[in-house]
Amino acid sequence: MDDSEDSDGEGGLGNVSRVVIRPPGHSGKAKRGHLCFDAAFETGNLGRADLVGEFEYDLFLRPDTCNPRYRFWFNFTVDNVKQDQRVIFNVVNINKKRNLFKDGMTPLVKSSGRPKWQRLSKSLVFFYKSPMHQNNYVLSFSFAFDREDEVYQFALAPPYSYSRLQSYLSVLETKFPEHRFQRTTLCHSLQNRKLELLTIDHVEKPDKVDSKNKLRVIFILARTHSGESPTSFVIQGLIEFLIGNHPIAQILRSNFIFKIIPMVNPDGVFLGNNRCNLIGQDMNRTWHVATEYSHPTLWATKKLFKEFDQSDCYQIDFVIDLHAHANLLGSFMYGNTYEDVYRYERHLVFPKILSTNAGDWISENMMFNADDKKTGSVRRFCCEKLSDNVNAYSLEVSMCGFFLKGTQTMTQYTDDGYMRLGRNLARTFLEYYRFINVLPVPLTSEVRSKRGRPKTHCARARSRIRREVQTRPKTTRTYAPISYKDLSVCYDSDTSYEGSPIRNNYHGYGFGTRSTGNIYLNQDQFSLLHIQSSKFNTLDFSNELRPRASTKSPPRIRTAFNKNDDNVTLPPKPYLTIIDFNQLTRGGLEQAAKTKTSSIDLPKVRSSSKNRLPSKL
Repeated sequence: MDDSEDSDGEGGLGNVSRVVIRPPGHSGKAKRGHLCFDAAFETGNLGRADLVGEFEYDLFLRPDTCNPRYRFWFNFTVDNVKQDQRVIFNVVNINKKRNLFKDGMTPLVKSSGRPKWQRLSKSLVFFYKSPMHQNNYVLSFSFAFDREDEVYQFALAPPYSYSRLQSYLSVLETKFPEHRFQRTTLCHSLQNRKLELLTIDHVEKPDKVDSKNKLRVIFILARTHSGESPTSFVIQGLIEFLIGNHPIAQILRSNFIFKIIPMVNPDGVFLGNNRCNLIGQDMNRTWHVATEYSHPTLWATKKLFKEFDQSDCYQIDFVIDLHAHANLLGSFMYGNTYEDVYRYERHLVFPKILSTNAGDWISENMMFNADDKKTGSVRRFCCEKLSDNVNAYSLEVSMCGFFLKGTQTMTQYTDDGYMRLGRNLARTFLEYYRFINVLPVPLTSEVRSKRGRPKTHCARARSRIRREVQTRPKTTRTYAPISYKDLSVCYDSDTSYEGSPIRNNYHGYGFGTRSTGNIYLNQDQFSLLHIQSSKFNTLDFSNELRPRASTKSPPRIRTAFNKNDDNVTLPPKPYLTIIDFNQLTRGGLEQAAKTKTSSIDLPKVRSSSKNRLPSKL
């Protein structure tokens, strides 16, 4: 038996290189059916293959270069097969015990005659703890080769190589004019590969620098971890949408500057690593210690961040790092927590809007933290080192699939499914900037006027009695009061007690209508229709601090709202207020941050320790 451990493969990296597995006792030229394994190509990963039975093979993954800890990504080819030959492949050294193989994820396969990636059937894939392999977890899958003259390729996820990115960008340069986007080389990696930077910018530059109206910049990164190839498809969908002819793309290009780095770790992608770069370091844990010599791509990206952040005419609004998740389904976001409650509220708005646009969004998987473990990640580095107006997120998408909303049916991701998430990301930018009143909101009449009937439409016979329809006057939405809900959360911040706006919408209390000598508030009829609060936050937005029908009425305080009425009912001052996104209106978030507490000294309410949530979310 000819093992593959004698093959160094890709320049000594340990990948198998055209290794033919012969049965015991066979010598001479290999016959049809003696499988030939190969991973000595770009993004390939397979370190060894052993024949352990008549038709069973043990496969060993090659760990990341200079780091034996990470072994999960695989990508290899098999040829010299016999027609209708059935085999069992056992991947015996996977390091991730928690993954989606238990939840329906299966390896991908394609052949030279069928280049479209397809997932193996669930009934043919098993992930279990094997006593034959020192109780390690083993991924086993069976396969039947149906054509002799084809080369079969197996992979964890659809590969997206460094060469493919270079070819794709070259095609964009020939297809689209120069004014659509600019392609530059930010720096070179340790193995002298390009760190590509795409700039999509049609913003008119002012003649004079105005600190109040800075140019807004959006940074988007991908492939920080080399084995997370789905993020390359997400970034490709975003690029194609932004440089296209869609009206939303034209608005975004005319108002914002997009800086896109599609492959932060080009060396790791080329070598077929799972997570690390050439020197075996996790690229998403070393942002705070990156140097020009050990991490040139991170060093150049950090330098770019600081140049724009310290500029007098630019303002960074977003830094979004794309990742593919091997343990969870759907798409979701990881964010940061802040001591300033208003900054934390602003930080929650963008994921909320994105959740309404993405059909594969799973709110239960979202997480906002500030733990020391993630200090070296992109979002934590930007949170600590850049200005307060920067919102840094990690956008995660599953390597497997997602459940259709309202059902238990799981849909597997395809290349187009990943690209759709990139397009939804672009649409979310438009809605976000309209929400904070940076972009104007079109009138309803203007939107309806653009929707004409198709030419094939046949009008129905009209009645002889015609009624005159008066045209509705063009009006815009006005600012509406912001509604709040109570939370017994104790943040260690001065803003928890000072600067909180007084709630002006309660059930049964307020201002606006008079009844039995007291003043009551009607329910706010304005709300952002595109934002629904369901399935967004798992926190307990309890209403226990609100007055109930069975409790005593709040104290009556003399105010200047009505001189004739000595007793006016006012609600108690909350311990802390959090914006209710279901009642939030356009422009209301900025208005809430500027609102000061009223001079009326309301009585304080002490919340019980049972209902108090932990200070660290």
